[in-house]
Amino acid sequence: MKILVVEDDFKIASFIKKGLIEEFYEVNVADDGKQALELAQANKYDTILLDIMIPHINGIDVCKILREKEITTPIILLTARNQLEDKIDGLDSGANDYLTKPFEFEELLARIRAQLRTQPKINNIINIQDLSIDIARRKVKRANKTIKLTIKEYALLELLALNKNKLISEDMILDKLQDLDKSSMSNIVSVYIYRIRNKIDKDNDVKLIKTIRGAGYKLMDIDV
Repeated sequence: MKILVVEDDFKIASFIKKGLIEEFYEVNVADDGKQALELAQANKYDTILLDIMIPHINGIDVCKILREKEITTPIILLTARNQLEDKIDGLDSGANDYLTKPFEFEELLARIRAQLRTQPKINNIINIQDLSIDIARRKVKRANKTIKLTIKEYALLELLALNKNKLISEDMILDKLQDLDKSSMSNIVSVYIYRIRNKIDKDNDVKLIKTIRGAGYKLMDIDV
């Protein structure tokens, strides 16, 4: 799941980004309205967290422009403005929700999950044989046994699962992990694949992760 955070306060943006990454979300950050519009039009986000008081183009206008361009990504406005008319203006601009600062991070997560549930095209559960991945709650089970993964392990497994039966190159994996791991190890991808295999394949007869030597990896939904 990919989220765009639009916030010009560096400390707040860093706090939100860190918290979301710890919940296994992929995060981009914009610090002004112009950059927000560019990112929102160039990428597919599952949710946009949008501050109202941002430079160049304010959040209300950013929201209106995105809706005019028929971008339907759920938008949650984050702002210190808490007057009724401010909330009405925000929702009338096309926002899906409105959360006033300061807020509890757990409430923000709950509101994000609520927006994800309203998206009809999203299947929150990925089933690959007896492996089940709840991408809304970041929960993984195999044969009904809960599997605990680190942030980086989950991010890689989700990438493979969302592209099940497709070849995923090491370059694609490195791009996915770049915000999560700053390691300079040349074999970082194989290290994470090994760790995931130990957790989801080691104790099972059917091995789901396949290595295509010299090309990449697949998470297979069929026996080969």
